[in-house]
Parts: sequence; structure tokens; C-alpha cells
Amino acid sequence: MASKKTKKIKLLKGEKFMYGLIIMLLLAIPMFNVYTSSLLSETNNEVEKLKNNIENQKLVNQSLTMQVDELASLENIQKIAEEYGLSYVNSNIKIISAE
Repeated sequence: MASKKTKKIKLLKGEKFMYGLIIMLLLAIPMFNVYTSSLLSETNNEVEKLKNNIENQKLVNQSLTMQVDELASLENIQKIAEEYGLSYVNSNIKIISAE
């Protein structure tokens, strides 16, 4: 009986490189996907923290604006002017606005 010789298929250098590259890509793409998803999640958390800080600062600014309006009221100005012995002359008052 003659034994059959199996023929080994030899891969060329370029084919080995291509198969290796395909395997590397099949492993790297899911890892890259998980990595970018985690970065996106972390960035979203930071954005939410900044939004909360902005909202808190808006409330503080609104409160301070109300305090400024109370202190700049006509009654308060007249009261302080009387305490220091000053007279209230409307033409001498200059209003400075940030707008």
C-alpha cells in the first residue's frame, strides 16, 4: 500500500503578516470600544458636575443681586446718609451699571 503524502500548505511572509494583523484587529477593536465608552462615561460625569456647579453659582449670584438691590434702595441710601449727617440730593447721585 502506498502511503499518501499530505501536502503541507506553506504560507508566504505577506500572508502570515496579514493573518496576524487580522487577529490583532479582532482583539484590539473590542478593547478600544470599551476604552472609549469608559472615557465617554467619565466625561459625561464631569459635565453633569459642572452643570450642577453652574446651577449653584446662578443661585448664589441671584441671591447676591437681590442683596445689592436691597442695599441700593432709596430708603437705605437715605437712612445711611442721615446716619453720617449727609443730605440727600438726587442730582448728585450717579448710577453705574455693568451693562
